Amino acid sequence: MGKRIVVPTEDENGLKARLSEHFGRAPYFIVVDLEEDGRISNIQAVPNESEHFGGTGRPPDRILQLRPHALITYGMGPRALNMFQQARVAVLRANANTVEELIEAYKENRLEELTEGCHHALHP
Repeated sequence: MGKRIVVPTEDENGLKARLSEHFGRAPYFIVVDLEEDGRISNIQAVPNESEHFGGTGRPPDRILQLRPHALITYGMGPRALNMFQQARVAVLRANANTVEELIEAYKENRLEELTEGCHHALHP
């Protein structure tokens, strides 16, 4: 059984996509499926169609529908972080600028867990 990683990004350029500064406000989410041996088996860009972008639902609800094993981001609000923790999705702190760099860091176990939400996040 492989792993599914989700990364919030500013664009839909797959592995070359640049990270978004904040999870909920990301225009896109890049979904990367990894095989057991670390090979990438699938990459897809999913537009953020949550209430933040005129759609419905909160960003965590929409991402949980994708059934990720891990989410890699610079930061997110405390409520979103709690939702992922409750769903047993690892939330890891981004330490690079592109999806490709983050996937390499993930495979090499170089990412720390995000343990605290950003309190400056705007929540309606």
